[in-house]
Amino acid sequence: MHSHWGTARGLGTDGQSTAERKGQEKLWGWAQKTVTEAEMAEQFRSGNVRAILDLGVRRGESLEKMRQLHDYAIETSKAHSDAILGNWFHIDPGFGIDGVREFRRCIDKRGSTFLGLAVAGAGFNVGASDPSYEPFYELCAQAGIPVLIMVGTTAIGAGLPAGGGVRLEFSHPRHLDEAAAAHPELKILAGRPGWPWQAETNAVVLHKNLYYELHGWAPKHFTPELKREISRRMKDRVMFGADYPMLGHERLAREWQEEGYAPDILERVFHRNAETFLGSLGFQ
Repeated sequence: MHSHWGTARGLGTDGQSTAERKGQEKLWGWAQKTVTEAEMAEQFRSGNVRAILDLGVRRGESLEKMRQLHDYAIETSKAHSDAILGNWFHIDPGFGIDGVREFRRCIDKRGSTFLGLAVAGAGFNVGASDPSYEPFYELCAQAGIPVLIMVGTTAIGAGLPAGGGVRLEFSHPRHLDEAAAAHPELKILAGRPGWPWQAETNAVVLHKNLYYELHGWAPKHFTPELKREISRRMKDRVMFGADYPMLGHERLAREWQEEGYAPDILERVFHRNAETFLGSLGFQ
């Protein structure tokens, strides 16, 4: 249900400063390596993966530059539709009505590929409950487009002085809770482990009956609260998410299996819950 890109343009490394790149490499212990679009798609195929890609947050980018990136992402997914189901797009709510129009354009352009709105929280220092997202949510509800709301910590700004000004509070699950309560008509997913607020995140997912994809972390590092609920109350909610290319799909699948979850739980996590969710949107 979520994967980063493996290309420099999709991953955003082509626009990172040296300090930002080194800060993230130090935090995660991974030297960034990128591939071509064709190589990325072939890596997905070899791992039996069909991914929804996330262009990630581009802080400070112009709307015109984002329009070009959106077209790039849509065309890449169309060219490799057997391996790439579609895309999550982050649009800075500060763009206002122009940003809404751009997302409308992407909806019309996507064809048969998946498209969802990603809400970055700390990425733009705007919580999912902020009124600036209201016109985006209205459009998503009208078009039947799902919304992925990020919770927990982020690598954006990591290693920079003062975290590059990124305020983690905007990815607190309280914003997820408020957005879900105010918009029962939306198809909402929570994204990422919610550390350092995992118990609160679990409570929101369960109370609001949300789906939950777990990209960004190796499963061995999940908190005990999260591990416990994956095979219990959230067994029909949790979906596989990847931190490719830093954490490959094969490695993540193996580490999920090493955690000792029952085969039925792993089937739900790896594909069955996602199939149910996508089926509710009309995707097969």
